[in-house]
Amino acid sequence: MAASNLGMEGPVGARVRIAGREVDYFAGTGYLGLQNHPEVVEAAAEAARRYGISTATSRGGYGEHPLYAELEGEARAFFGAEKVLYFPSGYQGMAVLTQATGGAFEHIFIDLSAHFSLWDAAYATNRPITPFHHLRPESLAARLREDLQPGERPLVLSDGVFPISGEIAPLPDYLALAEEYGGRVYLDDAHAVGVLGEHGRGTPELFSVSDSRCRTSGTFAKALGGYGGIIWGEASWVEEIDRNSRVLAGASPPPLVAAAASAAALRLARTSPGLLAALRSNVARARRGLTELGWEMGDSPAPILCLEAREGMNLIRLRDRLFEREIAVDYVRSYTSAPPGGGLRIAVFATHTAEQIDRLVEEIGKISS
Repeated sequence: MAASNLGMEGPVGARVRIAGREVDYFAGTGYLGLQNHPEVVEAAAEAARRYGISTATSRGGYGEHPLYAELEGEARAFFGAEKVLYFPSGYQGMAVLTQATGGAFEHIFIDLSAHFSLWDAAYATNRPITPFHHLRPESLAARLREDLQPGERPLVLSDGVFPISGEIAPLPDYLALAEEYGGRVYLDDAHAVGVLGEHGRGTPELFSVSDSRCRTSGTFAKALGGYGGIIWGEASWVEEIDRNSRVLAGASPPPLVAAAASAAALRLARTSPGLLAALRSNVARARRGLTELGWEMGDSPAPILCLEAREGMNLIRLRDRLFEREIAVDYVRSYTSAPPGGGLRIAVFATHTAEQIDRLVEEIGKISS
């Protein structure tokens, strides 16, 4: 039975039920293991019992709700921000930012492997778009020098952590180049918030970048254990984004159950530093083990590990044979940042045990030798 045709039959976690079998789960995006935490589940259930599923109207006036206020309070505390915006999906984050700040740039420069959401946001601006080679500041520098017209200010778009390769954008280099031309950098930090930086605040925190010319958007649907998109910052700036974005004005807000679950998950992420410490320990263990098998892993803190195709190796067969041994990983070929020939994407969680990680590495070694 091919792993690609199977679906989950129970709660997500470090071990899940798929097609009637219990397997170690190294896929998906639940990096802190919060989606199935009892407090998160109970918060969602209590919200549904008490309030129903949604307000059935947009935010503002009768559409405001204590659960949205609770979520936003937790987000301010987590991100150390004066104000936050909470919207239906992290996919919308770049659209919100580019729409609301369209007067601050004239030309977009985008990583060739950027997520679909960044390309959609770029196209919607009706500004010139120039791609640069994936993760190469020298390519960005050349494109800025050659393609930026007199009087144009650039906007550089990139993922913070790329979803399949797990690579981290060289933010300080991008920011220095953008600032040279009076521009700015926006990052989709969906796979970085909750994971990178001392407090899990994402790519800027990892690089100790605190600059108003660098802005990020995130999601609760991955490490942060809930659902919906998030933008944060100084109150005056966030209020400007709120006023000027058509997405925020026109989209229905996230369901109340999602807001309640997200608030509970955020509280756990903020008050349980052991979660992030466990994730980093597990990531280091997995990277070390796979490096010993001959894969190039590096010492990145990103919880996404990508095994690229090798001559004579069939990654689809490797994935399926791992599943036969009760280990679930993903093979990805046609998604953004997937390497040529596809890659085996391994997601590490804070809730994986050392034994699970060691067995993953051991089985990969047996099958690929």
